[in-house]
Amino acid sequence: MRLDKYIVHNTNLTRSLAKKAISSGQVLVNLKQIKNTAFKLKVTDQVFYLGKQIATLHHRYLMLNKPSGYICSTQDEIHPSVLNLIDIEQRDRLHIVGRLDVDTTGLVLITDDGQWSHRITSPKKNCQKTYQVDLAEKIRSDTIEQFNKGLLLKNELKPTRPAQLVIQSKQQVLLSIQEGRYHQVKRMFAAVGNHVEALHRVSIGAITLDVQLGDGEWRYLTEDEIATMS
Repeated sequence: MRLDKYIVHNTNLTRSLAKKAISSGQVLVNLKQIKNTAFKLKVTDQVFYLGKQIATLHHRYLMLNKPSGYICSTQDEIHPSVLNLIDIEQRDRLHIVGRLDVDTTGLVLITDDGQWSHRITSPKKNCQKTYQVDLAEKIRSDTIEQFNKGLLLKNELKPTRPAQLVIQSKQQVLLSIQEGRYHQVKRMFAAVGNHVEALHRVSIGAITLDVQLGDGEWRYLTEDEIATMS
């Protein structure tokens, strides 16, 4: 990796500031002053800036228990971004894996590893997402079969993929789907004459929301959790 690119990736310096720091002699590689911004680093090289060693930032993987009122966007819009809940260095390099509506709560995955997130969001991967759904009306006995066969949503020509529905109570279910169409869960229940009162995502693939996390709290994923999506 180029020296200037390494500094940008592992510090808060912009590319122009990194180049200025290098050319002015503020950067050392293996305790030797290097003023060539395009200097090629080896894996074993140690880089110092203003006398302090720059630690290599590895990819980061987080789970967040999203509260209502936040959006899954990297920037604030009408509502604040969920990234405001993350107190972490280089936060601007993180991105959100998939999205939840502003009023939907639950599991959100966040990372700076684009390949890892693609394996989750790519339609070809058929990654299953499970939601707890609170409904306005009592669930009908034929709804499980309807969801399993696939539903034709309003203004669409292709039915949804088969979905698994587990009834928890008269007005609460667990729904597992392998797609991410616009407002899909709400539209699926609207298609069978019901209305979603509350929606909470409990899992993505084999990663389940940590029950110890309160609203707005987050933690790093474990190595085993990361590996399930690798």
